[in-house]
Formats: sequence, C-alpha cells, structure tokens
Amino acid sequence: MNPRRVLDLLHTEIRGLHEAAYLLAFFTLGSQVFALVRDRLLAHTFGAGETLDMFYAAFRIPDTMYALLASLVSLFVLIPFIEAAQKKGENSLRDFLSNMFSFFSISLVVLSVVIWFFVPNIVAVLYKGFSPQMHDELVVMVRILLFQPLLLGVSNLFAAYVQVKGRFLLYAVAPILYNVGIIIGILFLYPIPWLGSAGLALGVVLGAMLHLGVQTPYVVASGMLPRFQKPDWAEVLKVVRISIPRTVTLSTQQIVILVMVSLASLYASGSVTSFSFAWNLQAVPLAIIGVSYSVAAFPKLAHLFAKNEHQEFKNLILVAIRQILFWALPTTIFFIVFRAHIVRLILGSGEFNWAETRMTAAILALFVVSLAAQGCMVLLVRACYAAGKTKVPLVINVTSMLFTIALAFGLLHVATAGMINLTSLGNVMRVEGVLSTEVLLIAIAYSLGAIGNALLLLWYFERTYAPFVSELWTTFWHALLASLVAGFGAYMTLSLLGDILSITTFTGLLSQAVVAGVTGVCIWSVVLVMLGDKDLEAAWIALHARLTKKRVEETRGPIEGN
Repeated sequence: MNPRRVLDLLHTEIRGLHEAAYLLAFFTLGSQVFALVRDRLLAHTFGAGETLDMFYAAFRIPDTMYALLASLVSLFVLIPFIEAAQKKGENSLRDFLSNMFSFFSISLVVLSVVIWFFVPNIVAVLYKGFSPQMHDELVVMVRILLFQPLLLGVSNLFAAYVQVKGRFLLYAVAPILYNVGIIIGILFLYPIPWLGSAGLALGVVLGAMLHLGVQTPYVVASGMLPRFQKPDWAEVLKVVRISIPRTVTLSTQQIVILVMVSLASLYASGSVTSFSFAWNLQAVPLAIIGVSYSVAAFPKLAHLFAKNEHQEFKNLILVAIRQILFWALPTTIFFIVFRAHIVRLILGSGEFNWAETRMTAAILALFVVSLAAQGCMVLLVRACYAAGKTKVPLVINVTSMLFTIALAFGLLHVATAGMINLTSLGNVMRVEGVLSTEVLLIAIAYSLGAIGNALLLLWYFERTYAPFVSELWTTFWHALLASLVAGFGAYMTLSLLGDILSITTFTGLLSQAVVAGVTGVCIWSVVLVMLGDKDLEAAWIALHARLTKKRVEETRGPIEGN
C-alpha cells in the first residue's frame, strides 16, 4: 500500500460514540491478538516457571510507578485541559503541552533515578518467595524497564491530543506496536547469550518506543510537538491539583495487582505466571468491550457536561453501559464454559503443560466472573471525571482497593488455619494437585472487590441521576438469561463432542470449541429475539452503520426505551 495512503488513513478523523467504539474495539482486538501471540511465545518457550515468574514480577514495579506518576498525563486527565487550551488558540495549546511534557519528564527521571538505587530493596520486600538468584536477575530487568514509564507517559500526552482531534486510529494502532516490540524481544533479543532475561525487558522498552513513535508524526505535522522548557508552575499546579485524586484512583488497580502478584510469589514456582496469563486473557474481552466504550465515550461525555446537557450526558452513559452488559455477560459465561479450551488453544504448546493449563483456566474463570463489573467500573469512573467529580471515584476505588487486599490476606490466612477446604475448592475448579490452590483465593478476592467497586459506583449514579439502575434491568436480565441458556447449550454440546473429538490434539480441541461455540451463539441470539431484546437491534444497527460508514445517533435510538 502507498505510504501516503497509510498516513492519510491513520490521520482520518472519527466522530460518534458507536463508530469510534467499534473502531477501537476492532483494533483493540488486533492488539490483543498480538498480546496473545506474545503470551503464546512466552508459554511455549518457558512454560510456567521461574523465568516467566520473574518477567511478570518485574513488570509490576514500573507499571505501578507509571500509574502513580504517568497517570498525571493520562488522556483521561488531560483531555478537558486540552479542550480548554485549544479554545484559546494554537499557541496556548502548544504551551500547555510543553509545560506538561517538561514537568512530567523532569519528575519521572528523578523518580526513576531514586528507584534505580532502591530496586534491590524493593525486590527483596515484594518477592520474598523468590530465590537470591532470581532477585539478582529481577533487579536488572526492573532497571531496564524503568525506561518504559517515561516513553509511555509521553506517548499518552500525545494520545490525549490525538483523541481530542478525533484520530482514534492512531491511538488504536499504538498498543499493537507495543506488543510487536515485546515479541521482537522474545524472538531475537532473549536468545542472545549475554542478554538472556534482560533481552525480554529490552523488548518491552522497544515496544514503548514504537507506541510513542506512531503518534509522534501527527503531533509534529500539527505543529504541536512540545518543547522542553522551564515549566509554568502555576499552570502545572492547576493540573496537578485536580489530577491527584484521579492519579490515586487510577493507581489503585496497579497497587492491587502488585500485591496479588507479590502474594502469588510465595507459592509454587509458576504461580505468578499462571496468575499473569489468566489476567492477560481476561483483559482481552475487558479491553474490547469495556475500555473501547469508555475511551470512545469520554470526549463526548466531557463535552456534554461542559454544555450542561445533563440529560444527554446520562443517556450516553446508559447507552454505553447497556452495550457493555449486552456483550460482557455472554462473554463471561462462554469464557467459563470454554476456559480450558481458551487457555490450551492460545497458550498450550512447548513447555506449557496440561497441569499449567488447568490452573490458568481456573484462575481465568474466577477473573471473568467480574468482567461486566470491571467494564462498567471503567466507564463510570471516566464518566465521573467528565463531570469533574474526582473525589467520588477516589473514595470508592481506594475503599475497594483496601477491601480487596484485606480480603486476599484474610482468605489466605483462613486457608492456612484450615478453615477453608482447599481440596474441595481444587476439586470444584478441577485443579486438584496442581500448583498451589491458594492462588485461586487471590483471584476470588480480586473479583469480589471489582464487583463491590462497580456496585458502589452504580449506587452513586443512582443517587445523582435517578432513575438510573432501573433503566438497566431489562438489558441485564435479558443478557443474563440468554447467556445462561446459551452457556448450558454450549456445555452440553461439549459433553456430546467429548466422545467424538479428542481434546489431546489442537484440531480436536479447536473443532470442539468452534462447534459448541457456534451452537451457543445461535442459542443466545434466538433467546434474545424471542425476548424482543432491543439491545440486539441496537448492536446490529451500530455494526451495520460502521460497515456502511454511516453515523448512528449516540444518545437516542431503539435502546432508549429499555
């Protein structure tokens, strides 16, 4: 394809909630496919063992640092400020971007230097279950990965501007290139003898460079490339004062996962890897469904609230939540039914054996129980930001974080005291005798915390925009009923195919999943049609509009009457 045509396509402006959401979902799917290829390569090469335990453990420290500081320049924090600066003219917008770029760069470099010296102490505290040799390798990997937050932070600053301009395609392509960099690290850098595990970390840094690189040309072409300057501290403090509650809110997720991985490191080798693989797999539908809608809706929500169009603001949130529930509930049921097939087909090769498949599948099932809650949570937090209500998600997320961490420690303590029958839990989840069953309790704590978080946010919106929750009941019950019936049909189909198709071969496993999956989807569709579900109609209209390049009116349409 002509490079000029590719550039024009990437720079195409896209407006409209459904159009942007479905485009983001499509490219998010592409990104997640690359992420799954990445994980398959890791599983094939290393299996669930010490090397991958270190790789995923090393990620958590810079990721948490990124959440604590780089979220100050996240697109959800900056978009309202960029919108305001843009109204004052190009010079004002360029100065704002330069101020934030300079402030962020200085702050993160200083923080990175401090952490660089304390990495050995941090690793020793967080990962007590790892051997001294693993600690030494972890220190090297973490120090390399400290470059990642700086690159991704600047990339997010650019992404905020890119989204305000409606260039969602650039934003969507960046994560794909990020995973390409990691894959290069696995295939070409790790095999270099003198690099080893450090090569995996260098692949991550390369991915972050590509993430930044794809968005930079548009920023340059727009004349908005920030320059390094002495920050205007008055303007910076104005942003920081407002963004600190948002930064803490967005950081709670990373803190929870850091603690969960730290707890998993106390158990059998491979526990961190199985936990991380399951986390990555459940992140695929969450990114496609929940994150796509929240990213697409946020600029429009901020715009509607700024114009005091509160009814339209509420309607847009309800439209997005209905679609999240509509897609997330059947996805949850199908992931539970096909959990072993999903894990085995995606990760099951090379060093990744059947026992590791079973444990990862069990953790995945426990994670996806909260998929709909996580999707709604992502959207509602962004809706609060659009409305300038930064304290609400702060209080709710911190409360949920403390509850989740306390619940995880509590469940593990109770299990150690023998008050939870881990053997029975292992039998129910079909992982008896595999790795450490205690890791399942950590996943249970996470899902319960996410569900509690979503319920608190819904309670707030019910109090603020009543009636709110009642307008979601039809979607919820239709989607849940259709999903349960479809899941039962898919499960029975799998049982029947078990005597016909072997699960010991890739072809047999894939054939089972395809036949049972198609059966389940057909049942799901039929049940929704029988129920006269309007969300199915809305989803079809939105997909058809995208395919025919037509716009769909965001805050009106057939699902308004639910």
